[in-house]
Amino acid sequence: MTVEPGRRERKKAATRQKIAGTALRLFLERGYDAVGIREVAAEADVAVTTLFAHFASKEALVFEQDAEFEQRLVRAATGRAPDEPLVPALRHEIRALVRHCTAESAAPVWQLIDTTPALRQYEESMRLRHAESLAAAIAADPGQGRTTTACRTIARFAIDAFALAREAADPEAAVDEVFRMIEAAWEVSGPSRPA
Repeated sequence: MTVEPGRRERKKAATRQKIAGTALRLFLERGYDAVGIREVAAEADVAVTTLFAHFASKEALVFEQDAEFEQRLVRAATGRAPDEPLVPALRHEIRALVRHCTAESAAPVWQLIDTTPALRQYEESMRLRHAESLAAAIAADPGQGRTTTACRTIARFAIDAFALAREAADPEAAVDEVFRMIEAAWEVSGPSRPA
């Protein structure tokens, strides 16, 4: 059962979305480096402190759904049915994220990211953080019985599948291709056995 967010949470979410939308519009219009934090705050009609209450950095403004994506990946590992295998659950979620990020409307944002060194660096650190969160979620599942290294490896592979698929001519086929390799690696890693 999901609980509807209260008025305060809805207002915070709307403010956050307004700030991110304003920032993205300005970045796309004038270029990321040409727009300052104060301009974004003024255009969004919020104080700079309010902006920083919602976003830890200028780069984070472009990746407004960062935390949601991370939570979705963790839920793919932890929220599946007891008899549902891990790898297909991850493939399903990565496919959904790839569909979202390869929609035609996302192309200008990815072009901005790909041509801005600070955003490329932020995206890379974000992917590493997502991989560590996913690895921790996988490792916490007592039914997996894999080493920490195996859990971290599979998590990194899954996150890399997203990045590779986003750049492919056929993103969904790329997800399937990469996940065939991930499935094989997961099987080979097998549950660890006591010596």
